[in-house]
Amino acid sequence: MMNMIPIALEDGVSAIGIEVKLPKTTLLVVTTDKGYIMCGALDVGLLNERLADRGIIAGRAVGVRTIGELLEGPLESVTIAAEALGIVPGMIGKDAVKIMATA
Repeated sequence: MMNMIPIALEDGVSAIGIEVKLPKTTLLVVTTDKGYIMCGALDVGLLNERLADRGIIAGRAVGVRTIGELLEGPLESVTIAAEALGIVPGMIGKDAVKIMATA
């Protein structure tokens, strides 16, 4: 099953939350037009190494089980393109989403 949830953050920033329920796991994503944050299933190393030419703006949070936890939790790792925008590991997910949405 998949759920799409509109997300309204402060300052008029909006995003879309996507929850994909799979056997024994749930994939969580919050996306904007420019980038996204995701649960621990995201492979930041792959994005930085094998897909570097795409300049993907993304961040990974581990140990999250809901869209709310993804937005409120700290990012464990981020892509090089995200760092170029000022998004850093340890930053709260919703703060990273705000930067992505306004980049």
